[in-house]
Amino acid sequence: MRLGTPLSPSATRVMLLGAGELGKEVIIALQRLGVEVIAVDRYANAPGQQVAHRAHVINMADPRALRSLVELERPHLIVPEIEAIATDELLRIEADGLAEVIPTARAARLTMNREGIRRLAAEELGLATSRYAFADSLEQLQAAIAGGIGYPCIVKPVMSSSGKGQSTVHGPADVQAAWDYAKSGGRVDQGRVIVEEMIDFDYEITQLTVRAVGDSGAVETYFCEPIGHRQEKGDYVESWQPQPMSPVALERARDIAGKVTANLGGRGLFGVELFIKGDEVWFSEVSPRPHDTGLVTLATQVLSEFELHARAILGLPVTTALRSAGASAVIYGGMNETGIAYEGVAEALAVPNTDLRLFGKPEAFPRRRMGVALAFGNDVDDCRARAKLAASKVKPVKG
Repeated sequence: MRLGTPLSPSATRVMLLGAGELGKEVIIALQRLGVEVIAVDRYANAPGQQVAHRAHVINMADPRALRSLVELERPHLIVPEIEAIATDELLRIEADGLAEVIPTARAARLTMNREGIRRLAAEELGLATSRYAFADSLEQLQAAIAGGIGYPCIVKPVMSSSGKGQSTVHGPADVQAAWDYAKSGGRVDQGRVIVEEMIDFDYEITQLTVRAVGDSGAVETYFCEPIGHRQEKGDYVESWQPQPMSPVALERARDIAGKVTANLGGRGLFGVELFIKGDEVWFSEVSPRPHDTGLVTLATQVLSEFELHARAILGLPVTTALRSAGASAVIYGGMNETGIAYEGVAEALAVPNTDLRLFGKPEAFPRRRMGVALAFGNDVDDCRARAKLAASKVKPVKG
């Protein structure tokens, strides 16, 4: 792809559908390459909208609103960054030649819905996954658990992100609350949930996988070093890179990631989540875009996951080389407030070999991710300790 000059007739235009903290970093990476970026979100002043050339607020699940905006802006590339998008309309937009959807419109539709991607992985590709079932009602959910999933298990909306609507169910008394929470926590209330067997794993990883144009001129697959992470209620609270793995487990993880992403096709970075126990590997989920646990790559890789995504979608060369070990730790809002301020930033940055990203979200919630602390060095455990220490120094306060 020939790159043009922003805000001119030669401009290369990219539209991001979703402009949160991950989208913001993608926008910055694209703008460093001279790309004109349009940031779209469901609310005003989202993090990515603060740095884009233009911003729009629409309901992206509304097909008419989505198509009207695409016809207005005429982007060359459309990059979905969230789940609540009218993916059937993306298929029509792509078929009509209005824009290229990253990685493809089909991939966006499959991965924005846990049912689509789980059926692809388990039933079409034959990959190892936890046992699972889908339910359209509380009664179906109860029957699925009793009929083979068992306790404990995980209940999630078919469409959600960052652990929203996800519950661990330990017994029959928990099922009603899990159903209600899944219904309220989905990006789009489809009245449908997935219930998954609880796997007894040693650790879980994100295998960042890049489909980019290689030396041959064809799309090739590249792998970053595995990222370990810890979650609470389905939401990541810290991540680190590299995660130590046996050679057999690493080979199996990359084989699964390669098969899933090859089937989805297109160009770009994918976050493939996997469970590991010894040499055994199970597929969990895949996101066709930068992953929240991959924020650690801002401190560890020669090219962060955001720079990799930007290069890959533009057809440019990539490298997944690791610069150093590192870790990330989340900074939460801690309150319900708009226009918060942050104290302790200087103290956090005084922790050796650390950095911060404060996302600039206009509204805080107690468990909303408002920033992240990063640490780099030679030892993963030391990096984790310093990242958590730096994160603990930052105190969101009323503005």
